Amino acid sequence: MNGSGKLSPQDIADAIRDRIRSGELKAGDRLPTQAELAEEFGVERGAVRQAMKRLQGEGLLSNVSKGSPPRVAESGPAPASRGPQPSMVALAPRLAEAFAERDVRIDVVSYTAETLMIALGEPVRLIHEGRIRPRSIKVRILLPSRDIQLAFPVPVQYDAESRERLHQRWLAQRNAQGQVLRHNLRALRASHGIEVDVTFRALPFTTPVKLYLLNHREALLAYYTLGREQLEPDDGGEVLDLYDVLGVKAPLFSFGGAAEGSRDALFVEESQKWFDALWATITSDLKLS
Repeated sequence: MNGSGKLSPQDIADAIRDRIRSGELKAGDRLPTQAELAEEFGVERGAVRQAMKRLQGEGLLSNVSKGSPPRVAESGPAPASRGPQPSMVALAPRLAEAFAERDVRIDVVSYTAETLMIALGEPVRLIHEGRIRPRSIKVRILLPSRDIQLAFPVPVQYDAESRERLHQRWLAQRNAQGQVLRHNLRALRASHGIEVDVTFRALPFTTPVKLYLLNHREALLAYYTLGREQLEPDDGGEVLDLYDVLGVKAPLFSFGGAAEGSRDALFVEESQKWFDALWATITSDLKLS
């Protein structure tokens, strides 16, 4: 919920995502129009459009365009021969496999925790279903500090007020997503007796890549590629042109599962060294508030 008490684009996206995952909306189904969804959720159409774009970025919707209601995307993993998949599609099954081990160790460098927060839903579901049961889960996450001037998102035409508005929007998302992620994992301690440790630290720069290190054996890497976007405010104000990234859609490259001394194994080893060095040196405490 935003400050006015209305549902945010994230709230709307979460509600529709739940309908898709529950089977209420199936692959190929056409969604209601933006006007109908705006009326249902009691929001402006701009909030609905932002939610639709977010779900399209996650690979859940297709045909997102003005004047044409989107459809639920065809489900099912793409063949391996098609190469790297969007982060939102690729990360969940890799996390589920990592969580099948007795002691889970996940290290992350990211711009926000959005992709990780959503993808963790899969292993958490498997734990609740009794299909996997780790003894311990330790997650370390590096996110940009609230005190730095972010490299992105930024207005296309520089304006200090607009830039601060974007910064506060990013900060609210960073904190909210991190809090949800931490809560969902810590809840496993009470429900299943799993030892859980989730720690955040702040980077003194805007990371140009996202990196997931799984149990010291696999590295998943994606580049944050800038593009021109439009932000439609919930209050119906002026649309803002900006440069931003869509991390959930960034192709995720996997390295690992190879023999010791191989190129993939060395990449994982060096990536882990890079993460550990950042964690122990130039990063600082991060409070999600």
